Amino acid sequence: MRCGFTTGSCAAAGSKAATYMLFSGNEKKEISIDTPKGMTYTAEIEDISISPGEVSCAVRKDGGDDPDITTGTLVYSKVSVTDHTPLQNGPVIDLDGGRGVGRVTKPGLDQPIGNAAINHVPREMIRDAVLEVCSLYDFTGRISVEISVPDGEEIAKKTFNPKLGIEGGISILGTSGIVEPMSSQAILDTIRVQLNQRRAMGYDYVAVTPGNYGQDYMKKTYGYDIDRSVKCSNYIGATIDMATELGFKRLLLTGHIGKLIKVAGGIMNTHSKEADCRMELLAAFSAKYGLKSQEIDRILDCVTTEEALGIIKGAGLLREVMGYSMERILYHLNKRGMDKIKTDCIMYSNEYGELAASPEVKEWFILLEQEQEHLT
Repeated sequence: MRCGFTTGSCAAAGSKAATYMLFSGNEKKEISIDTPKGMTYTAEIEDISISPGEVSCAVRKDGGDDPDITTGTLVYSKVSVTDHTPLQNGPVIDLDGGRGVGRVTKPGLDQPIGNAAINHVPREMIRDAVLEVCSLYDFTGRISVEISVPDGEEIAKKTFNPKLGIEGGISILGTSGIVEPMSSQAILDTIRVQLNQRRAMGYDYVAVTPGNYGQDYMKKTYGYDIDRSVKCSNYIGATIDMATELGFKRLLLTGHIGKLIKVAGGIMNTHSKEADCRMELLAAFSAKYGLKSQEIDRILDCVTTEEALGIIKGAGLLREVMGYSMERILYHLNKRGMDKIKTDCIMYSNEYGELAASPEVKEWFILLEQEQEHLT
């Protein structure tokens, strides 16, 4: 499968090309940079504008075979000389974001409040690319570089940026410079950013849900604003690891039985390609409480957990089986946290509502209600 290149790579390539055209006066239709991953990125340069003392150009984002929402977007670099006076320690690069590049408004992110949302690795890539051309032309003055994405403000509405407190556009991202097809790293990085931001705001507890359904359930049932919770996708174990590392003391996991019943078997990545023992676990737990063999066979033939719950409920065993399921879930969650973080859980069904919860879960909603009142 074909790799793509990050918005950070696009910004670095465009900045290098614009700097070259600024000093040479000649158009540059193609430019190459070395990415932190070690791969060379050769970018086509579009929409070139050369004027005295300033050059602007763009690179089109290519997500490869794992395209994201920014694929096809033009990332612009505008470069100008602000001071020709030679500096003793070499050239200075003043880097900022323009139209469509977000601005940080909350703590805990890669950049401090007030900075353009251009992460530190892309910043280093841009500076290195510009300095390479400065060295070629023996320039040791001061240069301004502005990165902009004309469609960025609209694109950002479909990203995590509004939730993270990045306003006005997208982020310029990338740690390796390339986009690896079907990589899970971007999801894990997003989880870490959300956790880190919450920790930086002074909270030592966090509510986590695998996805939108869990967030919606929290909002509908308990009135907890979904923007306060962290979406962990299938990475329940990795999220606990990160929360522990960041110093959280308590974590509340809320999710549908379809994912959480897997945790009762010690499965901490709930993606179906990793493992699927939903029906086997439900059948075993039901057998523990006396479900007849015919019904156990029916559970093993079920496609969905909702269907299996109907069989268990029909046998009058729903409370017992769900209670034991929660015991096993809590055992494995707290084992993963190595007793460094206290983990609680709520498990629900679309049809049957709340199925089971930690004994201490009521304490959570005192905490969450107090947080809501403080923030409103």
